[in-house]
Amino acid sequence: MSNEKPKTPGSDKEKSKFPKFNLYWAYGLIAIALLLVSQMDFGQGPHKISYSEFKNEILTSGDIEEIIVVNNEMIAEVTIKEEQIDKYKHLFKENLTSSGPSTEGPHFVFNLPTIDQFASEIAKVEADTGDNIPVDYEPRPDIFGNFLAVMWPFLLIIAIWIFIFRRMGAQGGAGGGGNIFNVGKSRAKVFDKESDINVNFKDVAGLEEAKQELEEIVEFLRKPEKYTELGGKIPKGALLVGPPGTGKTLLAKAVAGEANVPFFSMSGSDFVEMFVGVGASRVRDLFKKAKEKSPCIVFIDEIDAIGRARGKSPNMGANDERENTLNQLLTEMDGFGTNSGVIILAATNRADILDRALMRAGRFDRQIHVELPDLKERKAIFEVHLRPLRLSNDVESDFLAKQTPGFSGADIANVCNEAALIAARNDKKIVEKEDFLSAVDRIVGGLEKKNKIISKDEKKAVAYHEAGHATISWLLEYAHPLVKVTIVPRGKALGAAWYLPEERQLTTTEQILDEMCSTLGGRAAEEIMFGKISTGALNDLEKVTKQAYAMVTYYGMSDKIGNLSYFDSSGQSEYSFSKPYSDKTSEMIDEEVKAIIEEQYKRAKQILVENHEKHSKLAELLLDKEVIFSEDLEKIFGKRKLSAHVIEEDDDETTTAEDVKDEQANTPDESATDKNEQ
Repeated sequence: MSNEKPKTPGSDKEKSKFPKFNLYWAYGLIAIALLLVSQMDFGQGPHKISYSEFKNEILTSGDIEEIIVVNNEMIAEVTIKEEQIDKYKHLFKENLTSSGPSTEGPHFVFNLPTIDQFASEIAKVEADTGDNIPVDYEPRPDIFGNFLAVMWPFLLIIAIWIFIFRRMGAQGGAGGGGNIFNVGKSRAKVFDKESDINVNFKDVAGLEEAKQELEEIVEFLRKPEKYTELGGKIPKGALLVGPPGTGKTLLAKAVAGEANVPFFSMSGSDFVEMFVGVGASRVRDLFKKAKEKSPCIVFIDEIDAIGRARGKSPNMGANDERENTLNQLLTEMDGFGTNSGVIILAATNRADILDRALMRAGRFDRQIHVELPDLKERKAIFEVHLRPLRLSNDVESDFLAKQTPGFSGADIANVCNEAALIAARNDKKIVEKEDFLSAVDRIVGGLEKKNKIISKDEKKAVAYHEAGHATISWLLEYAHPLVKVTIVPRGKALGAAWYLPEERQLTTTEQILDEMCSTLGGRAAEEIMFGKISTGALNDLEKVTKQAYAMVTYYGMSDKIGNLSYFDSSGQSEYSFSKPYSDKTSEMIDEEVKAIIEEQYKRAKQILVENHEKHSKLAELLLDKEVIFSEDLEKIFGKRKLSAHVIEEDDDETTTAEDVKDEQANTPDESATDKNEQ
């Protein structure tokens, strides 16, 4: 649906055929005019003749009163005796005035071949005629040339200075004509009723709760009496918080498209400048313009650029320009002045580092959380991005939504675009299901590298490593269901295993331990089959170490440490130099983490020993095919046991009692990574 409005006569300003006049043009024209005037001949100066004319007609005539040689320019000026001027009228040609030649000299000017040649010619004529020809050598300075020679460095510096400040002021907001005096002006772009913004809330898939909050703000601007009759007041601000790519800026664009009020949009970094005080000045100018056009909406994207908590800056107490800008923003949002009718929208993915004064009610009354989409929301987002593509009949949004857990809206858009590019690369006329699966693999695992040279021993080690992951994840109840395993190198990984995490909000101790055991299955398989280990398990060890420390220090899942959590959700200890626990507790944490990992490693080895034949059969199949799927594991191990919290519904869609939240589960696992880079 398009929001484009028909243009009416006079609604838009006619664009001028000529660029806007600039005062600097006048300075340039004056300089050019002065240069031309200095070079022009108005008929009163000496007439230029050739050296041969001077030599043949004037030099031997005896009518020369004086010759002046200008050394610096290699020219000579000739003055004729007053009573003999009329004799040379034919040499004046078009420069002769109606009253005849001027009696004042010099009358003629010519270029010298060389000084020595000219002097010898004069001496020869004087010897032949016996006349004395007065010759004067005058070192006449070139004032204009000397001025340029001395001043050009300064003129160049001034030109560069003007250029720099014109560029700095070029983005100086509405009416900010690009000069140094506009450097403190707001750079916000203004969208009003005449602007063509074709995004509305219908174009935003999912995010129903966030849209409801923003629709209420838009409705308040359209019909304020609906709320004011009950004594309600318009919210002063709303803060959009969420991970990157979840649609915060898209929601702001939808608000701009839906609201019939002026919409100011700018980034938090636009306030920051190299000059002290510019940020605060731009904040003042922004709110001044907003008040003039109220009711209106001001949108500040990435507000964490100026909203970082004061006193938490890494420069350790210096007079930070960002703090001055933040202080001015706090004052403008809720200070002594009134901002009636001005609503502030802001977006950030770093809400934990924002200043508390900025987050309080009265400035940002609402915090709208824009989270990663769940299964139903991913399906709706896919349907939006699949519209412009030419699809085959086997492409379904339900299937694609299930294959992309933990993907943001931007990731889904990238998947659709990448699938279209892959189809075009293979000279297809339509985009098929296989192209989307390849696109997901490309985004998650990296570019496929079939030509990467791998020895037979390394390939066998990778195959048994990945088969170890697949075996344990299939046999454990709470491990993530396997989608496929490959030993084709992608990115830095020599092999990878793709899982389909169950979407849930809460994670139990048993679930985390099963995931850790499955992750350690690759290292355990190498030790059992080859009696030695390799560097391929670096990514696995990093993951389980973080999980174990999170269990002990964050989630209180350790009997020795107890129900204690050292997690700081406020972010206030970001620059703290001390731990919130003693050295003795630190030793206990390290011992407990090591014990948890060792226990799961022994458990992984025990499972692989008990299923040695099936594990080996799976590894050999992987060596043969290079890519295997869950159907292949089902043939070897049988049906997988489903966890108790998974419910099979009538529409054949596997849903969970909880939705996705576990960050470790959201990203498909890449095992056996080639990170031997010590």
